[in-house]
Amino acid sequence: MLHMRRILSAVVDPTQVNYTETTFEFRFNIVLGLLFLAIMSISANRMAWSQKQGGSETTVVTAFYTLIFLTGLLRALWFLIPNDWLQPSYIPSAVMAFGSEPWVGTFVNSLIVTSGSLSLFFIFILILVYWADILKKYFHPGVRRPKPMGTFIHIVAVLVFIEMINYLLFLMQIYSSEGMVLFNSIVLAIVSIVCVIKITVFSQKFSAVLRTLGDINQVSTESQIKRIMWITVTGNLFFFARAVVEMKFAATLLYYYYQNGNVDEAFSHESWDTYLLIRHVTELMILFLMLYILQNKFDTRNRRGEGYTSVPSDDGPQVAVTGTESTNYIV
Repeated sequence: MLHMRRILSAVVDPTQVNYTETTFEFRFNIVLGLLFLAIMSISANRMAWSQKQGGSETTVVTAFYTLIFLTGLLRALWFLIPNDWLQPSYIPSAVMAFGSEPWVGTFVNSLIVTSGSLSLFFIFILILVYWADILKKYFHPGVRRPKPMGTFIHIVAVLVFIEMINYLLFLMQIYSSEGMVLFNSIVLAIVSIVCVIKITVFSQKFSAVLRTLGDINQVSTESQIKRIMWITVTGNLFFFARAVVEMKFAATLLYYYYQNGNVDEAFSHESWDTYLLIRHVTELMILFLMLYILQNKFDTRNRRGEGYTSVPSDDGPQVAVTGTESTNYIV
C-alpha cells in the first residue's frame, strides 16, 4: 500500500525537501489559469452563438463548445485556486482517506484534475464517434446504426464509471492518494493510445471516402481533407505526448514504490513542474487549435454559402455533395 508520513519525516530530518509551492510555481499557475480562462470565455461566446443558429448541426456543435468550456473552467479552477487551500504539499504526497492527515482537499484536487482531463478527451472521442458513424453509413448503407450521441454518452458513462471505482477504492482505504493518481495516469495513457490508433485509422478511411465522393460528383474536397489532416496530426501529437508523459509518470511512481516501499521523494520541484508544463501546455495548444479549426470552418461556410460533403442520409445509392446533414460539421 502506498503510504508516507511527510510530517514526521520533516520533523526528524531537517534537510527534508520543501514541498510547498514556490514563487515560480505560483506565477506559472496564474499564467496558465488565465489562459484557460480565455479558452473558457471564447468557448462560452461560441456556445451562445451556436445555440442561436438553426439547423440540425446546432446540438452537436454546441456539445463541442460545451466540452471545451468545461475543460477551460475546470483547469482554470485548478490553477487559480491557491494550492494550500486544498493540500499542504504542492508536489504529490501520499494521504490516506479518513486518516490522521488532511485528505479531503487532496480528494477534491484529484476530482478537479481528472474531470478536466476527461472533458478534454471527450472532445476527440465525440469526433471519433461521428467519424465512425459516417464511415458505417458509407461502407454499410443498409445496416442499422445506433445514434452517434447515444454511443458517445455510453463511452462517457464507461469512463466515468472506471474513475468512480478508482475514487471508491481510495475512500475504502485500499490505497492512498498516490495510488489514486497512479490509477488515473494508467487510464489516461491507455485512452490516449486508443485515440491515436482510432484517429489514424478513421482519418485515412475518411479521406479516401471524401476523395471518392469528389471524383463521383466532380467537386473538390481538398478543404475537407486538409481539415481532417489537421485534426489527425494535432490530435495524434497531443495523445502520443500525453501517453508518453502519463506512462513516464506511472513508471516513476512504481519504480520508487518497489525500490523503497513508498513513493517518498519520487518527484522534485523540477520534475513535477516539467510534468505539469508538458501536460498543460499541450492541452492549451490543442484547445486553441480546435477553436481555430471550428471557427475557420464556419467562417468559410458562411462566407461561401456552401455545405460540406456528405454521404447518403437515406441509405440509398445517391450521393450528395452539399447539404446540412448533422454529421457534416465534422469535416
